[in-house]
Amino acid sequence: MNCLRHFNTPQLELIHQGKVRDSFRINDDSRMIVVTDRVSCFDKVLKSTIPYKGAVLNGISNFWFEKTKDIVGNHMINIVDPNINLVKEAHPIRIEMIVRGYLTGSMWRKYQKGKREFSGVKAADGLKKNQRFPEPILTPTTKEESDREITPEDIVKEGWTSDKLYSKMIDISLKLFDLGSKILGEKGIILVDTKYEFGLIDDKLILIDEIHTPDSSRFWSKEDYDKNPEKAEQIDKEFVRQWLLNNKFDGKIPDELPDDIIKETSKRYLEIYKIITGNEFIKTGNIKNRIYNNLVEKNIIKDGYVSIIMGSPKDIEHCKKIESYLLNYDIFIEKRIVSAHKNGERIPEIAEVYNNSIETGCVIAVAGRSNGLGGALAANLAIPVINCPPFKDRTDMMVNINSSLIMPSKTPAMTVIDVSSAALAALRSLNIRRLKDVFIKEIEDIKESLIKADEEIRNN
Repeated sequence: MNCLRHFNTPQLELIHQGKVRDSFRINDDSRMIVVTDRVSCFDKVLKSTIPYKGAVLNGISNFWFEKTKDIVGNHMINIVDPNINLVKEAHPIRIEMIVRGYLTGSMWRKYQKGKREFSGVKAADGLKKNQRFPEPILTPTTKEESDREITPEDIVKEGWTSDKLYSKMIDISLKLFDLGSKILGEKGIILVDTKYEFGLIDDKLILIDEIHTPDSSRFWSKEDYDKNPEKAEQIDKEFVRQWLLNNKFDGKIPDELPDDIIKETSKRYLEIYKIITGNEFIKTGNIKNRIYNNLVEKNIIKDGYVSIIMGSPKDIEHCKKIESYLLNYDIFIEKRIVSAHKNGERIPEIAEVYNNSIETGCVIAVAGRSNGLGGALAANLAIPVINCPPFKDRTDMMVNINSSLIMPSKTPAMTVIDVSSAALAALRSLNIRRLKDVFIKEIEDIKESLIKADEEIRNN
């Protein structure tokens, strides 16, 4: 499927990988948030991905950020890609403000079992499934490894935020819910419940994460609810939750969805996008190619990278020589130290990023005597690996060259001795059109200079 499960690049620092969103450092004041197509239910990220889900969530959130900015500011800077936003760096308040307009979902399931108090809010006896509350209620939870209900008193007591700030969060949350309910009501949708997250920038409260999406909210068709409240059509992630609950195996929630449920879920996300924003969702081609092009065009990443991985800090001068030839070509250069023999367990960690990077890359392995590094990297990486051993002299090269030349089967490490040639081989392996044009010009220049030299020597 054309889905984005993870976003990887060696060019940006990964700050946080959430259930659905991945955050990367841009600078001290901003970060890049990538909304993936992962799906999370019951504090669990499923193996399945939902086509277009990330772009739908991001598009809907951006719609609401614009609609609600008069109520509260938000972290948006600009849209980089349908799946990606550039946002202001904020200090998050680790409390989810859950606003409920109806008794349903997890609250209803607990209510059926006799529970009557939720995050300090008491529910009356005798309520029915999907019954509307006289006024929306707040049932906050903590943002921890496992979310837990928490009372307003404990929020302040445990130091999550101050009483004054929490009071402001309550006021804003209810205003957001009221505006969302009115706008969606005009579109025939009931905003059943939702969650809001807040952060601080220079002590100013702002809205972060997402707002009024199928992941953060529950929606019903108003027409269906008016006909039969207990069987109102769900047009949100609750469809997936119910399927998981109905298909437990040995009491355990499944971690994968069948194809028909994936297709139906994707269809529902696309439908709610159109209803909320009023626009058709525009499907594009390969999602990773699109993201790559947008990030390069906006100068967030370079169009390719070369990673120079050395086996020891003693190899740094050799690596700097290689780097000096790469610097002229405007690509991202990364230098790493990993010993195949002494801490080779780090190679899978590197492979996870390089093998799944959004952009094309190449690795130059710098290790001489008993070179296990190039082979270990080539055995784990899906990108080119070039050995460029740091031989001291010809004797060292003759004695140790075989460890770089002879690799096990299916371990495609190449070996180039000259540092300039190793750098150029790495650059050419990237197969970037911009660089190909540069190399063509360089080749033409060399040919012309040789012809000119030939003419001069003949005339002398």
